[in-house]
Amino acid sequence: MAGRTKKIVAINGSERDGNTADVLAYAAGVAFRRGVEFETIHLRDIDMLRCGPCGDCNDRVVRCVQTDDVPGVVDKMIAADAIIYAAPVHGFGTSSLMQTFIERAGVGYLRFDRPLSNKVAGIIALARRYSAGEVWAQLMANALLNRMIVVGAGFPATVHALHKGDAAFDEEGLINVGRQVERMIDMIELLDDYRELTGRQDILPPPERNEREGLAWNAARERM
Repeated sequence: MAGRTKKIVAINGSERDGNTADVLAYAAGVAFRRGVEFETIHLRDIDMLRCGPCGDCNDRVVRCVQTDDVPGVVDKMIAADAIIYAAPVHGFGTSSLMQTFIERAGVGYLRFDRPLSNKVAGIIALARRYSAGEVWAQLMANALLNRMIVVGAGFPATVHALHKGDAAFDEEGLINVGRQVERMIDMIELLDDYRELTGRQDILPPPERNEREGLAWNAARERM
């Protein structure tokens, strides 16, 4: 396992090709220098529907039936070693693209078995000045909900920028982004070593993956 190629998938929740993309390009450079693959998925470029009116998410035992690009993105996340959520502040909150994605991915694909369990996670938030912490905290909560192992940089990886190109001037923000990526890669390697040493591929026991254990939902699933 030590010699295998490792991969980070970054989800860019910005509607524009701007500072969020620039920061993720910087993060990719850090990963490449460590020999780690880095793929950025720009949500603005995929076909993504909003959650529909069916309302059966709490009873569903199979993947969402909507036909768009979200399941393909989720599958790439499942195949990766680590996930980065990166989003700008829009209207003092998370960008609408990222909000739609975490809703669709969460209730449509990730809530059944928590397939992102024990993958390494990192969070990046961008803002002109205000609410970066609120967006960072929301994305952090989503990573924790999906049982990921969150790696930080000592300080939250928040970058302050307004016009395209401004992110390059937030030296402290970029230092924290780079430090976070370095520590994510260190954690991937530590988890590989642990699995090789113990022979345990599933660090999180299956019964711990779904918070709805024991509900009728699970009984219905078992009958399938």
